[in-house]
Amino acid sequence: MKPVYIRDDAESQRQQLSAVGQSLCRRGWLPGTSGSVSMRSGEAVLITVGDLDKRVMTHQDTVMVDPFEGLPLTGEIEWPPDETAIHLALYRRLPDCGAVIYAQAPCAKALASLTDGSGHFGQAVLKEPEMAQALGLSDACLPALPVVSDRLDASRIAEDVVTALDASAAGTPPVLLIQQNGLVAWGRDADEALSRLERIEQLSHLFPADAVAGEPAVARVNAR
Repeated sequence: MKPVYIRDDAESQRQQLSAVGQSLCRRGWLPGTSGSVSMRSGEAVLITVGDLDKRVMTHQDTVMVDPFEGLPLTGEIEWPPDETAIHLALYRRLPDCGAVIYAQAPCAKALASLTDGSGHFGQAVLKEPEMAQALGLSDACLPALPVVSDRLDASRIAEDVVTALDASAAGTPPVLLIQQNGLVAWGRDADEALSRLERIEQLSHLFPADAVAGEPAVARVNAR
C-alpha cells in the first residue's frame, strides 16, 4: 500500500467525527446502523466504521483508510462501511471537499420522487422569499438535486455519483439524492456538510405530508 500523509491532529478529528455521528443519529439522519460520516485527514480519509450504532459511538469507532482503495491503514483495527467508495469518489472528484455525510431520511425519498430526470423541481420558484434566503438560494430557485440510482453495489453508486457531478451544468450541487436510500452531502468541513443537510431538510418541509409518505403531490411552489 502506498504511504499516505495523515494530519497531526488526527486524534482530534476522530473525536470530532464521533461527535458529528452522534448528533446526526439523535436527529434521525443516521437511524440504526445506517449511514456514515467521513472527513479528509491529509491524504487519508477518516470514516465511521461499518455496522455501527451511532448512538453509542466513540472516537474508537472510526477508521483511517487510504484514498485509493478505501482499505484500513496499518495499525487500524476497524473496518470501513460498505459505502466507503462513495465517500472516496467525492474526495477524488472535488478537491475542496473536506467532509462527507451519507444519510438516510424519509424526506430524501420524498424529494427524489418530486424531481424530474435531471434532478430539477420542475424549474420551480419558492413562494416564501424568506425560506429561499434560509436555503441560501440567491435567485429563489430550487436547486437541482440530481438523483442517483440505488444499484445496491456501493462502487456502482459511486460511479453514478461521479457521472451526476460531471453532468451538472449548473455547477456542483450541494447534495445528491439516492433513490430509495437517502442522500449524500459534502462540504469544505463537517459544519458546511451538516448545514447543507439541514437546508435540504428545510426544503422537504415545503411539500405536503403525502409527498413524504411517497405519494404524488404538488409542491407549494410556483412554476416559472
